[in-house]
Amino acid sequence: MLIEKILIFILFLGPLVFFHELGHFLFARLFGVRVETFSIGFGPKLFKFKRNGTVYALSLIPLGGYVKMFGDDPLSEKELTPEEEAVAYTKKSKWARFWIVFGGPLANLIMAFCIYFILGSVGEKVPQMKFGQMAQESIFTKNGVTTGDILVKVNDFNVTSIDDLNLIDSKVNSITVSRGTEELKVPLSLSNMEFYKAYSKVNAPLRSPIVTNTFGDSFLLKNSESSSFVSYEELLMSKDIKKIELFRLNSDNIPLKFHPEVFDTSKLIKEEVVLKGSLHDFLNERKLFSRDLFVKRVLPDSPADKAGIKAGEVITAINGKSISSFNELRNTIQALNKEVSVEFKVLSDNNVRIIPVIPTFREINGTKFLSVGVESGVSYLSMMTVSKSLGPIEGISKAWKRTVVGTVKTVEGFKKLITGEVSIKHVGGPIAIGQVASDSFSISLSMFFRLMALISINLGIINLFPIPVLDGGHIVFILLEIINRGPLSRRKLQYAQQFGMSLLFLLIFVAIFNDVSRLFR
Repeated sequence: MLIEKILIFILFLGPLVFFHELGHFLFARLFGVRVETFSIGFGPKLFKFKRNGTVYALSLIPLGGYVKMFGDDPLSEKELTPEEEAVAYTKKSKWARFWIVFGGPLANLIMAFCIYFILGSVGEKVPQMKFGQMAQESIFTKNGVTTGDILVKVNDFNVTSIDDLNLIDSKVNSITVSRGTEELKVPLSLSNMEFYKAYSKVNAPLRSPIVTNTFGDSFLLKNSESSSFVSYEELLMSKDIKKIELFRLNSDNIPLKFHPEVFDTSKLIKEEVVLKGSLHDFLNERKLFSRDLFVKRVLPDSPADKAGIKAGEVITAINGKSISSFNELRNTIQALNKEVSVEFKVLSDNNVRIIPVIPTFREINGTKFLSVGVESGVSYLSMMTVSKSLGPIEGISKAWKRTVVGTVKTVEGFKKLITGEVSIKHVGGPIAIGQVASDSFSISLSMFFRLMALISINLGIINLFPIPVLDGGHIVFILLEIINRGPLSRRKLQYAQQFGMSLLFLLIFVAIFNDVSRLFR
């Protein structure tokens, strides 16, 4: 599993590094600069060959790369011959050096655009835009939208993922949702930002139709009269279910995300049940509970651990009030706002226990919240949809919009980080990138490449930061040369490089520290 994640990380990061360095390389060659080394990765070279005076290498540490150009050290005191000056980086015009430096970030932006264009051209496989559970006061509920509806259009604009909502540049007058075999047009009156915020709150994952009993046995539920699986919430909402199928599962191997289109039920033990009443009544009679009330793990030394709650038990009520989901449990605990004892009703092997638990405050990323220290056995339903391929004109237009929106949002994100609106604890390093790359790869290749495009934009913007040793720092030096009407002094360059390296190492340390901290939470 670890080796698989490492390979996915290399597959993800490799093209980002390659195209960034390729941008520098191509502009250097365009302006006649001799490139001595083109390396993907740092450290000892695992593989290399030399062609036309350039060493091409694959190095051990896959966390970046570099293009070594002849004469690129402004602190060097070596005298150059006229032939060497003709191919030296520092002897080129300011305009040439600007494009050589800017070529890397530009290549990352072009790469993002190309990925978006290809995805639009061939079609994308992405998670369905389902509405999750909504409060009665939600504007969507008030206008007739129900849990499980799929968002397919905003105004007359087709949407396939939440990213597409960023491309809406006008007022939202209506949305179209898919419900079963029907499409319903729902009138609204919201600005694009109001709609985005409202939808983001209800675009929550829906639970897989998996239930568990007090003996730890788990079952997959399906409406016998339907050809496909639907979420636990949708099953409970259905009023016309007359017969259901229960498939016995291996409780030790239930995935966090259940993909029904690739799930094989042919080898599972199946039981068909004719309902006498509602599905809710049947589940109560059989003492079957939503899988997310099942305690998968208890954190050591947590309030739950000290109170005696054990993995494999089912939490069904708090302070005498029945709960139907782990979210309800969490919200009930958070509503306490203080460390006070509450009574948990816990079932195990048909035995009922009332256990007093005192939630305690935990802090993650600067946010304090009450916690009891139990990990839910929840499994979410992952339903995919394939978007239609776009023509070249529409594909180029959508790719351009996505690249621009991605760039603007990236800049806004870094601005919030600098101004303190977002905690520096949210900064992630190679471990965080590797994790999200692995997660996106497990969903679909479309999501993997979408993430690659977004990180490519991030990489391009980060390299434009005005920090010495980064591309942005070199561009600042070129601008200062124009203002200074000549090269900067050797001492100023030394100080700038030392400051830049110190700041860069600090940022790397913070990112890796955050990564490691998340592993032990």
